[in-house]
Amino acid sequence: MGSFKLGRMTMRSLLGKPATAMYPVVPPVYFERTKGHVENDIETCILCSICEKKCPSQAIVVDKPAKSWTIDPFRCVQCNACVIACPKQCLTMVNTYTAPATSKSTLTVTKAEAAS
Repeated sequence: MGSFKLGRMTMRSLLGKPATAMYPVVPPVYFERTKGHVENDIETCILCSICEKKCPSQAIVVDKPAKSWTIDPFRCVQCNACVIACPKQCLTMVNTYTAPATSKSTLTVTKAEAAS
C-alpha cells in the first residue's frame, strides 16, 4: 500500500504543474498591494521635507539648498508613510522590486534649474 502511494506521488510530481515559477525566465506577477520601492517625480516635488519627517527609518533626506531628494533603499521599510504624507502626490510606491545590487548605495534625484 505504501509503495502505491509513493508511486502516485511520484507520478503526480513528474506530470503535474511545477510548484515554483522559473524566475527570471517567467517574470513575477506583482499584485496591486505589492510594496516595491518609492519613486519621486522631482519636477512636481516642492522639497517640503514632510516625507523626511514621516519616514520611520530615516531613509529619506531632503536637501533644500542643493534641491535634491535622496532615499536609501536599504533603510526604507516600504511603509508608504511618505507617499501618504506628500502634499503634492509626487511620491509613488511602485510595485516592482529594485534591481539586485552588489553594494549599498543611495538614490539621489536633483531638481533641474528653471530656465530663465
